[in-house]
Amino acid sequence: MTRYVAFATDPGGGNPAGVVLDATGAGDAEMLAVAAEVGYSETAFVMPRPDGELDVRYFSPLAEVPFCGHATIATAVAYAERHGTGELRLHTPAGLVRVATVKDQDGTLRAELVSVPPHTEPLAADDLAELLAALRWSPDDLDPALPPRVAYAGARHPVLAARTRARLAALSYDMAALGALMARRDWTTVDLVWRESPAVFHARNPFPPGGVVEDPATGAAAAAFGGYLRELGLVELPAVLTVHQGDDMGRPSVIRVAVPREPGSGIAVGGTAVPIP
Repeated sequence: MTRYVAFATDPGGGNPAGVVLDATGAGDAEMLAVAAEVGYSETAFVMPRPDGELDVRYFSPLAEVPFCGHATIATAVAYAERHGTGELRLHTPAGLVRVATVKDQDGTLRAELVSVPPHTEPLAADDLAELLAALRWSPDDLDPALPPRVAYAGARHPVLAARTRARLAALSYDMAALGALMARRDWTTVDLVWRESPAVFHARNPFPPGGVVEDPATGAAAAAFGGYLRELGLVELPAVLTVHQGDDMGRPSVIRVAVPREPGSGIAVGGTAVPIP
């Protein structure tokens, strides 16, 4: 078991993830127990395949999740430290995810994943009303330029855009009510965003289904958000976006999101990862 933070160069920032680089033979109960003991929002369990590719599963302290971006970045960097940089093919419950690692001139390792094909779904009016009530937001808190949707790029995330940075900063929600709604709708996190400029966003991600109040950096949600922006025509393509997350938690994280022009193509999500001493 190793521990990394993803989307930061300082172990005090980013999102911590557990990484088990060889979980061959481990059962579901064992992996869940390890994830619960580690206590991070997700732990990745890697099973090397005879063809050199990797099977990867992701567990929160409470349940398995189909895909996790920050744990994928952490896994790729941990693998590169031991086997060298290059390209990996990860077989996840959500599908095939390609990841490439490179080393900067200063020795910093970076990883970039390409998500499964993204799409969005309507967010039903009743679900939106229940979601706003659990968040203790009002309809007036929403930015009308970024309409509510459920976005997918390996996991499902409702996207709500705050009208102001202050609204995003003042996060205080009903964890039980939100968790119950998310469990019924199979949502992994809620992607709350605020648009600072055409290519710069701030995000927060409540994660009650994993037993975590908030995720400091959510690569899966960033990928889904990139797909959302493309599908709804809300960004000039091709686009390279910066998502800042974790600032309000004291764990600053920076996520690079590259959105290609081709409809339905995977979204690239990249950043750094470093070991936790």
